[in-house]
Amino acid sequence: MITNLRICFLGDSFVQGVGDPEYRGWVGRVLQAAGGQATAFNLGVRRNTSADVLARIWPEVDARTVPGADNRLVLSVGSNDTVREDGRPRVAPEQCAANLAALLDGARERGLGVLVVGPPPVADAGAEHLDRLLTLAGALAGRCAERGVPFVDVTAALAADEVWTGEALAGDGAHPGAGGYRALAGLVLAAGWLEWLAGGGA
Repeated sequence: MITNLRICFLGDSFVQGVGDPEYRGWVGRVLQAAGGQATAFNLGVRRNTSADVLARIWPEVDARTVPGADNRLVLSVGSNDTVREDGRPRVAPEQCAANLAALLDGARERGLGVLVVGPPPVADAGAEHLDRLLTLAGALAGRCAERGVPFVDVTAALAADEVWTGEALAGDGAHPGAGGYRALAGLVLAAGWLEWLAGGGA
């Protein structure tokens, strides 16, 4: 039985659930699947890169964790890092991977159980962005594997998902509607979300 479980979700607008007319995003859907057994905090911020998340994470998370509770952290970064500005990615891929490593190490120091969800694709950003994102997802998965942290690979599956892509292109070009977030939540659930919740802390 899960008791006194507290989960902070950190990341970007995909974590926040921008574009979902039901205002649940994938975070709300995986929490619903857990049957209301967790106190959850959605700390997604639009346009955040891994560097932005690293800069703000610990004051926000420390304010929401409780000594003696089963405190957890779910991270999803990278989609904004790979967007080009002024001819280069907003955050270089090696720096993004280093930022994730710093996030994971900080979580371990605090005794937080961590799950990382890979970066979702941006439908209207083109093939080059997707190629960069796929490469980055592999690097992020590697940092997680080095630390024994579960990683949910979603990038390629969502890029090939007609609902995710169709809803995003019908909207602002990046964010899907309810169906796309349902697909992302399904990937997280299939990767062992409920088992991770039941498995204890760090």
